[in-house]
Amino acid sequence: MNNSGKYLIWTLLSVIGAFALGYIALNRGEQINALWIVVAAVCVYLIAYRFYGLYIAKNVLAVDPTRMTPAVRHNDGLDYVPTDKKVLFGHHFAAIAGAGPLVGPVLAAQMGYLPGMIWILAGVVLAGAVQDFMVLFVSTRRDGRSLGELVKEEMGPTAGVLALVACFMIMVIILAVLAMIVVKALTHSPWGTYTVAFTIPLAIFMGIYIRYLRPGRIGEVSVIGLVMLVFAIISGGWVAESPTWAPWFDYTGVQLTWILVGYGFIAAVLPVWLLLAPRDYLSTFLKIGTIVGLAIGILIMRPTLTMPALTKFIDGTGPVWSGSLFPFLFITIACGAVSGFHALIASGTTPKMLANEGQACFIGHGG
Repeated sequence: MNNSGKYLIWTLLSVIGAFALGYIALNRGEQINALWIVVAAVCVYLIAYRFYGLYIAKNVLAVDPTRMTPAVRHNDGLDYVPTDKKVLFGHHFAAIAGAGPLVGPVLAAQMGYLPGMIWILAGVVLAGAVQDFMVLFVSTRRDGRSLGELVKEEMGPTAGVLALVACFMIMVIILAVLAMIVVKALTHSPWGTYTVAFTIPLAIFMGIYIRYLRPGRIGEVSVIGLVMLVFAIISGGWVAESPTWAPWFDYTGVQLTWILVGYGFIAAVLPVWLLLAPRDYLSTFLKIGTIVGLAIGILIMRPTLTMPALTKFIDGTGPVWSGSLFPFLFITIACGAVSGFHALIASGTTPKMLANEGQACFIGHGG
């Protein structure tokens, strides 16, 4: 496609996005169609990535695709492994898009749809995506060092120790909350537990397939993984209805907690290409598939939003949780907009798997 055609497409997207945002802004106090929000979000994100993200990559960070990354320089087959950008995108996206982006906006909905929508769009474009991209870039340039080590290098040992302690505390709190959500969702749920358990051997097979059986055949392993993931979801219903198999996947909350601890240990000691990366890539199919499915459903049904743009609960008297619009909106919707936890991921496994520095924008900003 020639340049004039590209300019026309991006101009059209800009006009459509501006019109959708203007329609939402001007229809105050009136019910609007949910499709306007979907259109506005898609246009804003695409334009932000294409222009703002690439501007930062080229003019601010001076990304150099010819520069050797830590994954290539220290390739040890364990933590430092050059990884296909699509698989790494899935790994990074799955790591940052946990339960937070689902739970936060739902809780914030008691204030109305408008505060959450504005914060998610503005927060991602101006802060969240930029933070993830820049931390990933800086960590890659520093041999894949963690956030605490980066602070120590730049600000001294005292600040580095404080940063490491803060990171540790954040991880403890976040993982405790996320584990509680997962455990509550899977408690006495043979269907869910079986489906999640099925993805573990499937991910190991995918890792071996990509590395040894058919190196570089990402399309093949993606089709296999997607088909088997759908099979796992469907067969989970059969397992749940079976008096023989259901008890094997019916666990209490305490049992699931210990299982999660054991899985976390195993995933941490195995090579990243064997379990962690392919399983995150696999789960991305489900996460992005759900998002796309919801968007298609809204496109087909075009439902009218019954929730007002703003509710009286912005004063902190909400029925679900108590907290005023400021600052609790930004606390409630963190992972969906800008989150410090993302910086831990962007300076964790992702920079150690980046095969080319030129892919940092696609993974860090786009993911």
